[in-house]
Amino acid sequence: MSELTFEQMLEESLKTIHTGEVVEGTVIDVKPDEIILNIGYKSDGILTRNEYTNESNLDLTTVVKVDEKLEVKVLKVNDGEGQVLLTYKRLAADKGSKKLEEAFNNQEVLKAKVTQVLKGGVCVTVDNVRVFIPASLISDVYEKDLNKYNGQEIEFVMTEYDPKSRRYIGNRKQILVATKAEAQAEVLSKINVGDVIEGTVKNVTEFGVFVDIGGMDGLLHISEISWGRAESPKKLYKTGDKVRCFIKDIAGNKIALSAKFEDENPWKDADTRFAVGNVVTGKVARMTDFGAFVEIAKGVDALLHVSQISKDHVEKPSDVLKVGDEVTAKIVDFNENDKKISLSIRALLAPEPSESKDDDNEDVVSVDVDEVIANQEEEA
Repeated sequence: MSELTFEQMLEESLKTIHTGEVVEGTVIDVKPDEIILNIGYKSDGILTRNEYTNESNLDLTTVVKVDEKLEVKVLKVNDGEGQVLLTYKRLAADKGSKKLEEAFNNQEVLKAKVTQVLKGGVCVTVDNVRVFIPASLISDVYEKDLNKYNGQEIEFVMTEYDPKSRRYIGNRKQILVATKAEAQAEVLSKINVGDVIEGTVKNVTEFGVFVDIGGMDGLLHISEISWGRAESPKKLYKTGDKVRCFIKDIAGNKIALSAKFEDENPWKDADTRFAVGNVVTGKVARMTDFGAFVEIAKGVDALLHVSQISKDHVEKPSDVLKVGDEVTAKIVDFNENDKKISLSIRALLAPEPSESKDDDNEDVVSVDVDEVIANQEEEA
């Protein structure tokens, strides 16, 4: 048997490799666009920037060092120049795809950074595999601008996994909904009707204020903001404001709030304070065609009908009064159930009532506001 030459023995001592095989190599040189590895084969392996990453401008010398170990996959045993072509990103993608498959099957929560914002959603990258999260699944509320997610690390679950079509769809909304449900259940287990709380204004609408009471929102309806005449909530509150209120009602996961504390009720002892015949002083709060509403106590408005402003004929209240004017008048009607009070300046100006019932009726008039408004609407 003939003896083997040194070159033959050396070649036999080196391993054989095949396309598609996964090997480990040692970095022996790094250039900005290329990495050279010793993979224990007769030829060195070449790993180009395009096969290392999807970042076209990445300087490889900033991420890989000489003597570093890398696991790579063989693309070609011979590139035509005797070198072995390798890929790092495709091997990472294979591993990433396997990771996504396991997460899909087990409904595991994944975490990844948003690498791209598109018109219809965002993309995250899991071990070199891009996962698309549609705009409708990025949040449990409508998101107008998705750019705020760019670069953020977010959690999601896989809802579609189709490697053949390279279709990987993630869902962040599912996690948010589940988390919110848990938080709401915890809040509901701790609160009761009547509890006084301090919350934070989360959103303000024309019909009320949504208040975060610690993991759950409650609605402070416009009718429950104040004992007085309801103003636009947007004039009273802004996002982030602190609100002291109490829980008025709990219906399922809906919480109704109120800031109308009973000890601040201006109608408390009203039958005594606003009894018919009492003389009160207040300021004109607003004007209508049929009269002026006078605030005679904080949260209590009384109607001074146009016919009761003066002994003389008054065509419309604005002819003699304006908002902010201070007036003194007599209470001529009090309806506690409907919370209606009627005033009369004319009753103070009129002479002492005679024994004639007709004269009394001529000087003092009790006005039903709803009836007045209804009559005006019919005439219109």
